[in-house]
Amino acid sequence: MIKKSITLIFILFCFLGYSQKIIDKNIESDILETTRNLKIYLPQGYEKDSVKNYPLAVVFDAEYLFDAYVGNSVLFAAKDKAPKQIIVGVSMGKTRKKDTYFDINTGNLTAENNAFYQFIRDEVIFYMESNYRTSPFISLVGEGTSANLITHYLREDKPFINTYICINPTFSDFVGQQFQSYNLQKFLKEDNTFYLYTNNSTSFSSKKQTQIGELQRGLASLELKNFNVVNDTITTASSISAISEAIPRALTKVFEIYSSISKEEFDKNIKDLSPIDAIAYLENKYLEIEFLFGSDLGIRERDIYAVEKIVIEKENGDQLREFGKMILKLFPTSPLGDYYLGRYYESGKQTKKALKYYKIGYGKMDPSDPNSDKFYENILRLGGQ
Repeated sequence: MIKKSITLIFILFCFLGYSQKIIDKNIESDILETTRNLKIYLPQGYEKDSVKNYPLAVVFDAEYLFDAYVGNSVLFAAKDKAPKQIIVGVSMGKTRKKDTYFDINTGNLTAENNAFYQFIRDEVIFYMESNYRTSPFISLVGEGTSANLITHYLREDKPFINTYICINPTFSDFVGQQFQSYNLQKFLKEDNTFYLYTNNSTSFSSKKQTQIGELQRGLASLELKNFNVVNDTITTASSISAISEAIPRALTKVFEIYSSISKEEFDKNIKDLSPIDAIAYLENKYLEIEFLFGSDLGIRERDIYAVEKIVIEKENGDQLREFGKMILKLFPTSPLGDYYLGRYYESGKQTKKALKYYKIGYGKMDPSDPNSDKFYENILRLGGQ
């Protein structure tokens, strides 16, 4: 309980910090033939960097989901667990039933539901991409019947949504048939990464738990390499608590590729690789981060160290040269690329080349860096001045 309270306090603190970055925008909708309100959050630093792009999250039910999602987004970005995001909240209020409730007799969207669906797709997302620096990575976030509406975007012939976050979803009795009609195999044709998050909860009625459980079991049987199904179950007596838990749990999975290499990721994907494959894995990880999220991180030193042992100990360290070159390409300001090149040439007794790279690496370091003395020792050991 204390731990959850601390988290909520931290998120509230973050909210107070970002409150000045909220933009209220009324958008005239030709599709809905009315004016709708948007709440737009721009992350810290957006105004200062005129080049950087950010993932876009569209949050339905902005009245109560927007602040919670933004607070979690700020926290995850501060902890380097997710990129900073541009977030647009769509206010619904009294129009929620008209916007997202479906025909209970068929499970199909009503004419009004379809209009709202198109409003999000053709007007809200278009407006955000036209006026703000968004990356190609788009998330939809909704709760209840809004979560159900979000799943209908899976039917698009050309998928353009990366993440479908469906919190406490209220599905029709025909949800299984609807998912079968979406032809999820089409995602395999896309050179992109997709996530579908749904949560069950002990706070739901028995009927609803059974319905969601059956859908999740069906989704779990899918084997689609780039379509990641996240089936969650939250143990709580309150659907409100389920919302507060679902958002960070969804973000953890959706942005796991952005995070630095965890022990789980290393054990599952890296530890048994050859040095050249481990190097390629690390390079591809950061290329995908840049492509999906518009975040040019260079490369985290802790991720370099995560694969260092494989490169040094396997194949007699013959791939140290490729390792150093890869690091210099992704992170040219880091001395680590030069260090590994120096170590490669030193192991081959090519002293002059080794000394050259040790000197270049040392020149990139701040004298106050505690590792600079160790770096200089390499130069002295090889007789450098």
